[in-house]
Amino acid sequence: MKVVGVTACPTGVAHTYMAQEALERECRKRGYDVKIETQGSIGIENELSQEEVDEADIVIMAVAVFVEGEERFEDKLILEIDVNDAISKTAEVIDKAEKLVG
Repeated sequence: MKVVGVTACPTGVAHTYMAQEALERECRKRGYDVKIETQGSIGIENELSQEEVDEADIVIMAVAVFVEGEERFEDKLILEIDVNDAISKTAEVIDKAEKLVG
């Protein structure tokens, strides 16, 4: 499975990057290709290309604020979750993504 996503929290600091790390770690543990873009206090980092988005099986949106470039994901399967769940319930989030992808 190929997973891409965006993490963003209201202050754009700790939770944004903790969520990114947790999602990437869990996906890699399961052998999935993964890339998570962060939209934090210093702007967009690890930006997803349109090609990466197009090739993904699912997009995980772990956000609590407006996301820049959301139109990139219009025709994709999207799992919207709370940024805190990406940190504290990471395995459950990826389980849910697997079920959606089928």
